[in-house]
Amino acid sequence: MGSRLLYSLVLYPISLLPYPLLYLLSDFIRVVLFGVIGYRLKVIEGNIARSFPDKTASEQKQISKDFQKHFCDIIVESLKNFSISKVAANKRMLAINAEIFDKYKDRNIAIVGGHHNNWELYAVAAALHIPVPLMAIYKRLSNRYFDEKMRSSRGKYGLKLIPTKESSEWMRVHAKEPKAVVYGIDQSPANPKKAYWMNWLNQETAMYFGAEKHAKDFNMVVIFGSCRKIKRGYYQIAYELITEDPNSFAQGMIIQSINKRLEEDIKKEPQHYLWTHKRWKHKRPAGVELHS
Repeated sequence: MGSRLLYSLVLYPISLLPYPLLYLLSDFIRVVLFGVIGYRLKVIEGNIARSFPDKTASEQKQISKDFQKHFCDIIVESLKNFSISKVAANKRMLAINAEIFDKYKDRNIAIVGGHHNNWELYAVAAALHIPVPLMAIYKRLSNRYFDEKMRSSRGKYGLKLIPTKESSEWMRVHAKEPKAVVYGIDQSPANPKKAYWMNWLNQETAMYFGAEKHAKDFNMVVIFGSCRKIKRGYYQIAYELITEDPNSFAQGMIIQSINKRLEEDIKKEPQHYLWTHKRWKHKRPAGVELHS
């Protein structure tokens, strides 16, 4: 089945289902994906074990089981984003202190966060409560049709997506236009030799430098977005100021601050982090510093 037919005959119709039916589908997907296929179970369990060595084997197993349920919920909730209304998006991703942005309407803002709770719903809903033009830096999908569908789904209520490879040039061109830019800070860098290495979740971890670099180059206010799951299908986003003056931070300290803040959230709700991701596929190259 081609991409266009798959979307038209399967994915979009599924998005029209009411949430109770979507969660029945989620439960079915979980049985097939993890119970039958065993999708990335070794990756999930290994990531959790290394991140929480102080927890017992049974506690680690429970985190894995709870994550599997959450992960399948994210799948069906992401499909729902193809047709979700403004009212539903606002209701299901509730911003509890969006007024923090009012003070910085004349500044460039970096909103930083990770793959904790529902980042896809946040992409759809964020522009509804942020009072300045909103952009996000993302990695293009290899399938052009689904890349366009993903862009239109995330951007339906105002978010503009900028491909990673074009982000620095785009920032330079639009440097004088006040805006907020969303950065996912917890992806694995392509080149471990150029990454910033620090201890994170009990492991040597390579970090992207882009959010700090842009913040300093364009004097961006840095704000952390902390997402919590209230109940199935409902989330809260709370914003916290990291700095109004990024250039007052020593090299790497913004990276340290925002990733440690994300780490705190993951430790509080470990079952809601993206453990299928091969976050630690790189090992620190010889001669590359581990920052404390």
